[in-house]
Formats: sequence, structure tokens, C-alpha cells
Amino acid sequence: MTDREEPIFDSETPPSSTGELGQSIDEGRGRIFPCEQCGADLEFSIGQQSLQCPYCGFVKNLTPPVDEIRENDYREMLATLKEQREQGTEAQYRAEDVNELRCDSCGANVVFQGTLTSSTCPYCASPLQRDKVHNASTRIRVDAVLPFLVPREKAAINLKNWVRTRWFAPNDFKQLGGKGKFNGCYYPYFTFDSATFTRYEGQRGDHYYVTVRVGKETRQERRTSWSYRSGEFPRFFDDVLVLSLKDDQATLLQELEPWPFAKCRPFTPEVLAGFFARTYDVPLDRGFELAKQRIDAALRQDICQRIGGDEQRVSTQKTAYNAVTFKHILLPVWLLAYRYKEKTYRVTVNAATGEVQGERPYSWVKITLLVLCIAAIILGIVFATQH
Repeated sequence: MTDREEPIFDSETPPSSTGELGQSIDEGRGRIFPCEQCGADLEFSIGQQSLQCPYCGFVKNLTPPVDEIRENDYREMLATLKEQREQGTEAQYRAEDVNELRCDSCGANVVFQGTLTSSTCPYCASPLQRDKVHNASTRIRVDAVLPFLVPREKAAINLKNWVRTRWFAPNDFKQLGGKGKFNGCYYPYFTFDSATFTRYEGQRGDHYYVTVRVGKETRQERRTSWSYRSGEFPRFFDDVLVLSLKDDQATLLQELEPWPFAKCRPFTPEVLAGFFARTYDVPLDRGFELAKQRIDAALRQDICQRIGGDEQRVSTQKTAYNAVTFKHILLPVWLLAYRYKEKTYRVTVNAATGEVQGERPYSWVKITLLVLCIAAIILGIVFATQH
């Protein structure tokens, strides 16, 4: 975490539409990256980590970032957003919003809905991007992006292996391997840093055993001795991750953690070439509330360890959050939706580590057989002990 004295918002105009970053469409609402040799649209090459032409093979190296990934002051940003709301200049992107963008390649109008910020023209397959969504002065700018590191082919192999290890999946589903077409998408996240100071009160429970008589027999019974405990301690949290998108795949996306943040680079729009991208629709303050839930859960584990004993009761947990900073980052995900027996299942793949998480069908025949086997084993043990 670093102290920041520079302004949160960069008031300078985004790079010119005729500059090195590509061609701007409809006053900067979309952008393509033309090949310098054949004029086709360049795409981000995962293997080479550069822009590459899928037709003539031309490679354009990405410009090395000159700035470091910076932390933003959380409370300063909240004050700025509040001022924008009062002045009526805050930009909103909601799930029901629909915007049109003219494709410069074929002239077709392409619809962008909600938080989707880049796509391809369905008529000529040219990549389109609502560029000012990420660079507008009335939005929280993207600080960093983690480029796609796992190729589509590797993601497909990981998916096939994941399907084969689903023990309770139907056999024909495992043979199909979850076949389908992957789409690459950048998802928006906030990461929060905070220095915390926590005071707590609670009770420590220590187990002990006493001998009690029941009729003519005696047995050992466990009792618990409770004693008061309190204390205070500091702890610093770094890069607490929160998905800044209202998405029904949030659980699957969270299960893709952890992410290799060390491989992030300062945001440049070139890495979005050829991929979908979405922008945040979870407000910053709500994002921090979600981050505090994760922080508080970790602090509660710390408190229980500090209380010690065999059991713990936490009656009071008060935490101060200081020096809060955040980053707005984009993380890469391979998405797949496939159908099995008229039902759709979704899969997400961490495009930086290859981790696979997804939905799958269950074979109730296999589950029933397992339950019957367990029941038979239990009955066998009971029978053996009684004879």
C-alpha cells in the first residue's frame, strides 16, 4: 500500500482515435485495432502477450506500461462520487440500459446492453468496445488488468479433466466432456487494503471429564469450564477481493480464487482486443461492505485463536478500519454454457491459473447405489456386533 497524493481522476482526454491505441468509433464509444499490414482487426494473443493479426500473422508488441499500479484513497473517492451525484454528472450503467454503437467496418448498429463493454459485430465479426466506459472521468477508472494467460485450448482440456473427475455425474455426460464454445470475458473487481485494529471480549471453554454413576455403572462425562477473555490486536489486509458486478455466476467466480495479482499490469485497452469485457455495477461503498464481511470473518478466526481453549464464545468484536485504499481491476475468465438433456449448465475457468468451477448434472442412480451400499455396511457392522 502506498500513500497517494495525485488526483483519483485523470482529467486528460483519452488517447486520440488516430493514435497507437487504434481507431475510435462514434466519438470514442468503441475501438478497433487495425493491422498495419492487411488492415484486419488485431486480437490479443495469449501465447505471445501481444496484439496479433489472425489473417496475416502480423504481431504488434504491447507498449510497456510507464506507470505503476496505484492504490486509490477510498474515502477521497467516495467524496468525489458524492460530489458527482450532487452535480448530476455521475455515469450509470445498469442491467436494463441499452446502447447502440455503429460498426466502422460494415456500418451496422450493434447493441450493447447493461454492463457489457466490449463485443464483436455479429455481421462482420469486427471487435467493438465502449472505450469511454473504462476511461470516462465520471467513472472509477480501471487501475490494472490481469491478461489472459491460459489459452482457450488449455481451458478446454482442463474442463474435460474436470468433467471426468465428477464421480456422481452420469456416464454419458462424462464421455461428452462438457463440450461447447468458450468465450473470454474480463470481469470487474475491487481490491481493498486496510489497516485494522480490533478489540474483543469472549469466553474460553476448556473441556474436562468427571465420573458419574448411572445405576450400577459409571461413565465419563465431558464438562466445559468457561473463563473470561479479552484483548486487542492490529492486522493489515492486502488485496481483499470483491466482485463488483451483480451476476448470477458470482458464486462460481468466487470459487476461482486465488488470482495471481503479481501478474497484473497497468490497464491498457489493447489487452481487451478480441474479448468481452464488463464494467462494474456494484457501488464502491457497497463493495467495501462486502470486503468487510470477508475481513470480519478472518478477524473472528484470529480472535478464536487468541482466546484458545477447546471452545470459544465471542461476545464483542469491534474493528476500526484505517488507511483504506482500493484498486479497480479486470480479471480474465473463460465462460462456457453447455446443454445436457435439455438443461443448460455453466462453467467458469480462471484464465490466469486454469482453475475450473462449474455446474454439472448428477446421476441419482449412482447416488442411490452409494446410499444403499453405506446402509448395507452399517447393517453388517451392527449385525456383527450383536452376534
